[in-house]
Amino acid sequence: MVASNTFPVLYSTLACQALSTKVLPLYDLGTVQDCQFWNRGLSDIYRVETKASYYILRISHTHWRSKGDINFELEFLDFLQRQRIPVAYPLRTRDGQLSVELDAPEGKRYAALFVYAPGDIPLGDLNIHQSHKLGQILAQIHQAGLEFHTDQPRQPLDLSQLVDQSLETIAPFLKRRAADLHYLHHEVKEIRRKLQALPQTGPFWSVCWGDPHSGNAHFTPDNQVTLFDFDQCGYGWRAFDVAKFWQVAIRTGMNRRVRDAFLAGYGHCQPLEAVELDLLQPLTQAAHLWMWSINLKMSTFHQYSRLDHYYFTQRLEQLKRLSNADWQLF
Repeated sequence: MVASNTFPVLYSTLACQALSTKVLPLYDLGTVQDCQFWNRGLSDIYRVETKASYYILRISHTHWRSKGDINFELEFLDFLQRQRIPVAYPLRTRDGQLSVELDAPEGKRYAALFVYAPGDIPLGDLNIHQSHKLGQILAQIHQAGLEFHTDQPRQPLDLSQLVDQSLETIAPFLKRRAADLHYLHHEVKEIRRKLQALPQTGPFWSVCWGDPHSGNAHFTPDNQVTLFDFDQCGYGWRAFDVAKFWQVAIRTGMNRRVRDAFLAGYGHCQPLEAVELDLLQPLTQAAHLWMWSINLKMSTFHQYSRLDHYYFTQRLEQLKRLSNADWQLF
């Protein structure tokens, strides 16, 4: 219980020593030799070292996801691991829990311990073979997702979350840019109209990774891959996951042959239907809006200074490029 005279906080960094003595002993790890704060993103990441191995300890942020969202992800990763799909899966505590509730100064946060993904992020981005393999595994995830069942609540990755809620987040920042705000509303209306054609039934609708790209996969020297970072997973259109890969790949300038290899790898396991292929462009636009809104929410907590005129101009230009039928995306 936080004392009444403690100054309120929006975000705290949990001490490595405290995690080593209060959280990690809940797992059957043996002696912890080191715990380092590793990265701050949508969650806080700590690298844990024991005599036998490395692990990743992830601490949620109070403003990012609910307990139900987190448990949905952890149960899904546990399920995928049992289906022999190569993911960095969560370990259970000694009493069988996938997460540990923590009382941080700002409220409830949740810790989860993951196996360490062997290998590294591809140097200079994916090559054709790696991209093809990543596409194959994404298709396997979607196939497995049709059999996944949980009682955990999770808002689906549907038009309401991807488009409507993204617009609600972005629009207030453009209130002094009337022309840009009008353009954004128009594009959202068009994206919504086009995506109404996608059914929310299997095989079109499954459990999505939510963030498939080369930065969320480690490859070993012999090209064995392990996927991680499923923070954004949820029920959604399988084609959205493909579009999400496209959105990141186009933004980072990935070679088109490498992008095509990803789609070919996906199709090797389960080809997309014609309606899905026809709607990859508006799905990619939706992915851009969704990531923009997530980035905005993150920045308002951790780096508001980056939300300047250039920031919004750049993201609007990216949306315009994705909306341009003459730009050869596909």
